[in-house]
Amino acid sequence: MARSRLLRVGVLASGRGSNLQAIIDASEGGKLNAAVVVVVSDKADAYALERARRHGIKGVFVDPKGCASRQAFDKALIDALTEHQVELVCLAGYMRVLTAAFINHFRHRVMNIHPALLPSFPGLHGQRQALKHGVKFSGCTVHFADEGVDTGPIIIQAVVPVFDDDSEETLAARILRYEHQIYPRAIQLYAEGRLHVRGRHVTCQGSEADRAPTEGWGYIHP
Repeated sequence: MARSRLLRVGVLASGRGSNLQAIIDASEGGKLNAAVVVVVSDKADAYALERARRHGIKGVFVDPKGCASRQAFDKALIDALTEHQVELVCLAGYMRVLTAAFINHFRHRVMNIHPALLPSFPGLHGQRQALKHGVKFSGCTVHFADEGVDTGPIIIQAVVPVFDDDSEETLAARILRYEHQIYPRAIQLYAEGRLHVRGRHVTCQGSEADRAPTEGWGYIHP
């Protein structure tokens, strides 16, 4: 893969950052025309910041308590990302709802991953919601973030089965395996300029070649 021009990615994370690690690994492994240039967290002790440090990536803690309002906090996030010339923002377990000002600043340049097949089961505890409703299939979704909670245009999804003896933990682990596959894939499609947003629809140029089952139980589209 040509590495002459790497998309500059900034990651917002509030916790352990396993999806951040998947993105870093894909980039360092030459599978992405993208590089994480900064990780920003609203938690000083977020393990995501330690992951960034271990890979020589700038980690920034923005303290919500030091900001007078949500708007002021998001302005601080924008400033941190802009300072590092971020072109694509990826949310990886980021637990705050972004303001309209943030979304408008990075319109169609903010990706999020959610552990359910949106638009079903948005918000917290997607796996728990799936089990409660007795669905036979669940999965995960990468979408462009908008002003709502998990309501933005869908980029890519992976489907996994729900078994009768599943717990929230076992289903979450099965879904997480595919989160780590589809997030880097979505970023690569963006880096290649293949994603086009038309209203609520995201089309992928040449996506037919990407529609292939992965190993084990699961299917990724596109």
